Amino acid sequence: MPKKSERERLADLELRQSKVAEEVESARRALRGRYGSIITEFAVERLTEREFRDVVDLVIRAGGAASLTALKALSAIAPSK
Repeated sequence: MPKKSERERLADLELRQSKVAEEVESARRALRGRYGSIITEFAVERLTEREFRDVVDLVIRAGGAASLTALKALSAIAPSK
């Protein structure tokens, strides 16, 4: 089998890169779909859309463990409605 030229090698790598990017995007959509379906189990209608977006954004930025720690501490001192 003849050795590939640099141009052919680059073309192959770019094709593989494109396929991997598509696979990553597909996995990302599937995961977001799973997480989105979890939302239907919660009474999100108690929040405005803006509040909901802010809560989700802040939780994602802070990370799951840090967010849970902060919310558990808050729920221990705040009366529930």
